[in-house]
Amino acid sequence: MTLTDIDKVRYRRRLNHVFIGSGLALAALSLLFSQLLIALFPDPSGSHFHWNALGVLVAAAIVGMGLSHYRHHSYLTEVLYVWELKRSLNKITRKMRKIEAAAKLGNINALQALQFSYAGSRQLWLLDDNIIIMDELAVKQAELDVLAEKFNVTLDIADYEESMLSEF
Repeated sequence: MTLTDIDKVRYRRRLNHVFIGSGLALAALSLLFSQLLIALFPDPSGSHFHWNALGVLVAAAIVGMGLSHYRHHSYLTEVLYVWELKRSLNKITRKMRKIEAAAKLGNINALQALQFSYAGSRQLWLLDDNIIIMDELAVKQAELDVLAEKFNVTLDIADYEESMLSEF
């Protein structure tokens, strides 16, 4: 994955539209399917919990399939990019201890993965206005720069590939 600059305002507006639209669709479809199931299969005891639960599950599946189907629509470009960025960063985070240990030993793939992680996290946090721990990230970036200089490695986020994580 390559990092791409995106318009923060447009991203936030479209993300809100996707969340609100998904929530409204989930609520409406849940009610529709639940009421339909209750009407088709009434329970004499008056308990319709299982039909309500099934209605919510069916609605969630339909909303999920709809999002999956339209994920490459131009309206969702920024939203999809951020979802993919979060997925990529999560893959690195799951292996962070091993990556950090290898980076201290001069492993180039580990250094590249950390560079991508820090740059991606910085972009993500700026997009989401989550700048609380940005100072901590700057410290980690400075430590990474020292390691890169120590091992004479030039770090470029464009050189990062997810396949680099397979060795950790």
